[in-house]
Amino acid sequence: MRAIRGRLLDFTADPAEAGAAAARYVADGAVAVEGGTILARGPAAEVLAGLPPGTPVDRYPDALVMPGLIDTHIHYPQTRVIASYGAQLLDWLDTYTFPEEQRFADPAHAARIAGFFIDELLRNGTTTALVYCTVHPESVEAFFAESHRRNTLMVAGKVLMDRNAPEALCDTAERGHAESRALIDRWHGTGRQLYAVTPRFAITSTEAQLDAAGSLLRETPGLFLQTHLSENRDEIAAVRRLFPWAKSYTDVYDRFGLLGARSVFGHGIHLDDDEVSRLAETGSTVAFCPTSNLFIGSGLFDMGRVRRAGVKVGLATDVGGGTSFSMPRTAAEAYKVLQLQHQNLPALAAFHMMTRGNATALGLEGRIGTLEPGSDADMVVLDSRATPAMRHRMEAMPGDADSSDPGAELFVLMTLGDDRAVAATYVAGERVHRNGG
Repeated sequence: MRAIRGRLLDFTADPAEAGAAAARYVADGAVAVEGGTILARGPAAEVLAGLPPGTPVDRYPDALVMPGLIDTHIHYPQTRVIASYGAQLLDWLDTYTFPEEQRFADPAHAARIAGFFIDELLRNGTTTALVYCTVHPESVEAFFAESHRRNTLMVAGKVLMDRNAPEALCDTAERGHAESRALIDRWHGTGRQLYAVTPRFAITSTEAQLDAAGSLLRETPGLFLQTHLSENRDEIAAVRRLFPWAKSYTDVYDRFGLLGARSVFGHGIHLDDDEVSRLAETGSTVAFCPTSNLFIGSGLFDMGRVRRAGVKVGLATDVGGGTSFSMPRTAAEAYKVLQLQHQNLPALAAFHMMTRGNATALGLEGRIGTLEPGSDADMVVLDSRATPAMRHRMEAMPGDADSSDPGAELFVLMTLGDDRAVAATYVAGERVHRNGG
C-alpha cells in the first residue's frame, strides 16, 4: 500500500459537453493504492487518516496528479522511422516503414525495440496505448512479453497484410488468421494485455483476409479492431480501384464486420457524410493523429464535424508518422489544426481526451483514465514549472496553486510541456518513472 499526494485532477464527463464541472480538482489531495488498484481518492487529510500508520506517501505538493495518459494509435516498430524526411503516405510506407518493419522477424531486435518503446511511453506519462506490431508473430510476442513484465495495460496485435507489400511482410488470409488466433489465445486477457485484430489498411489486405479479420472478432467477443481509414487521397483512390463494389472506404470495412464499439480507425480525414453516419451508428472511433497528419501532409481533421455526428474521437501520436511520443505535445498540434478550421480545443477538453476520453474510445472507461476508487492505479504526475520557459509563464498566471480552475495551467502544460513536465509515472500503483532519477 502507498499514497500519492498532490493536486488531483480527473474527469467525470466530457468538458466539451458538461463544461468545467466535468473536472474534479482537489488542491491538496491524495490517492491511496494497493494491489494495483485505487482504494480511495480525495482531500489528503481524509485519505491519509484512513491509512495504516507508516504507509509510504509520495509527495508532489506543486504538481498535478492525473490518470495515466492513453494513446489510441501508435506503431512500436516505427521508433526509428520517426523524423524520416519528405514523403507522403504511400511513398513513406515504401521508403521508410516497410524496410524497417522487415527487421522484426528477429525476436532479439523486436525485444530490444519493445523495451525502448515502452520506456519512451512511460517517460512521457503514457501508461496505455493501442499499438501496431508487424506481420511477424515474433514482434507481437516480444511486445506483449515486455508489457507483461512491466505490468502495463497495452492493446496490440499482429499486422495482417497479404498483398501490396514486400514479400517478407506478407502473410496469407489463412496464415494471418491462424497466427492471430494463437496470439489471442496466448495473450488476450493475460495479466493486463489485450488483443487488437490489426489489418494494416484495405490496400494491403484481400477480401479473404478482411473476412478472416471479421471472423476473429466474431470468434472472441471483447477483442479490439484497429486499422487505418481515409488518411490520404491517393490511398482512397487505390481503395476505390481495389474494391470497385464498395460505396466508400468505410463500406469496405463495414462489409466484413469490422466496425463496432471497440473498433478504432486511424485518421479519418477525408470521410463523406454517409461514412461519418455509419461510424456513428456502429459506435466506432476515429483516432485524431495531428502531428502525423501534418508531417505526412495528409490533411486537416475536422473534429467538430465528426463529433457533431456522434462519432467517438480519440487522440493519438501515430509515431512514427507522428513526431512526438508526448500526448500533451500532440494535443498542442491538435489545437493548431482545429484553429485553422475556426474550431477550438480547450485544455480541459484536451486532457479529458488524453485520459477518460481515450479510455471511453477504447471501451475501457471505469478501468483506466480515471482516479475513481476501484480503477487501475495508473497515474501521471505533471509539473507545469518543469522548464525555465514554463516557470516564466506560470509566474504571470493569475491565482495560485490552490486555484479551483486548472484550465489555464493545463494549457501551459499542453502548449509548452513535453517529457520534461512528467515528474513521475505510476503503473498499477508502482512508480516506474521519475524525472531525474
